Amino acid sequence: MTTAHPVADRPSGPDARADGRPTAVPGAPRRADDAVGAATLLLDAYGADHARFFASPTRTLLTDGVRAEVPHGDTPLARRVTETLDAELLAGNSSPVVVGAVPFDPTRPAALAVPRTVRWAPPLAEDPLIALPAAAPALACWDIRPVPEPGVYGAAVAEAVRRMRRGDFSKVVLARTLELTSDRDLDLPALLQRLARRDPSGYTFAVPTGPGRTLLGASPELLVSRRGGTMTANPLAGSTPRSTDLAEDVRRAAALLESEKDLHEHAVVVDAVREALAPFCRTLNVPERPTLVRTAAMWHLSTTVTGDLADPAVSALELASALHPTPAVCGTPTPTARDVIGELEPFDRGYFTGMVGWGDASGDGEWVVTIRCAEAEERTLRLYAGAGVVAQSSPEAETAETGAKFRTFLHAVGADHQEAGR
Repeated sequence: MTTAHPVADRPSGPDARADGRPTAVPGAPRRADDAVGAATLLLDAYGADHARFFASPTRTLLTDGVRAEVPHGDTPLARRVTETLDAELLAGNSSPVVVGAVPFDPTRPAALAVPRTVRWAPPLAEDPLIALPAAAPALACWDIRPVPEPGVYGAAVAEAVRRMRRGDFSKVVLARTLELTSDRDLDLPALLQRLARRDPSGYTFAVPTGPGRTLLGASPELLVSRRGGTMTANPLAGSTPRSTDLAEDVRRAAALLESEKDLHEHAVVVDAVREALAPFCRTLNVPERPTLVRTAAMWHLSTTVTGDLADPAVSALELASALHPTPAVCGTPTPTARDVIGELEPFDRGYFTGMVGWGDASGDGEWVVTIRCAEAEERTLRLYAGAGVVAQSSPEAETAETGAKFRTFLHAVGADHQEAGR
């Protein structure tokens, strides 16, 4: 059952186009070609140097080159993006798009750019050719180093649980990493192929984040999208690993739907999403109970939240910035959870648990939570995985959950047969 929540109109300023802002060309094409093979053609055309690739359940896009970069500054990110897109419109770019990634810490520089060329296609999941298997990973010897070691991570979980039971806070998401070093250069296009073909219904991405660095991933979680006056968010919280045994896999899915711990963790996130989005919406539709979403490696509790915007000038990125970071990737209360993460995680998250996606000059866009991801540089991949820790958590269970989440990338690089301290 879905409950419609009327909310107060969000205070809005002058009309978005009456204040001198340039206007995007209406009806700018979203898809370059609807023919069979159009989406996989873009996937096949990805090259790592200056390309940006993003695939979602609604579309596939591939870009090349850079016309403009979104500058870092003290003004809100959404405003800087709007100013960059407006400048492109004035320069004669009739349908500019910004594509890239935003870090976990929104005060850090984002990796967002307006590309020179943009090609659109239907979703990968609608392309019959996506069913063709990707080439097997090249044989490579991987040196795998966990940071922190599993035992150290488990001790951090235990410390967080101790503080929660003392009443300091109610949830924190603690992450760990695997640093993979190969004996040969990384083949990023081949890696992207394997990620996309394993979970074509999810969100697959590859974007540059600095000289020689690329962020790749296959996230299951939409932070927020906007199309016209309608917005959608899809928070995920509460997870369990998949099983290769069908009966056991079904049992795990059913148990997740009844898990008091996971349902509580999920409800905390959904409540935070409702609270963050309500000021922007005339109505907000929030299902009363979660459903299940599956990836190749995990089951997740999922709630799809939809709303009608009170102010049509609000962009997808503005909505995403109001949500980021949700308790699904940080914790609650957010300031305390941030402090705990800074104390207990012995690494910089960078773009992990940030957001990645695209936005156009009309305000439409899709922004995805940056999970199931890795950052690639030369012969090294740094993999990230986190788990939501609540007072009922156990170090063993959260360590196992992060290990299961690593499987997406370990499978993609052919390292899932190696001992990774998982």
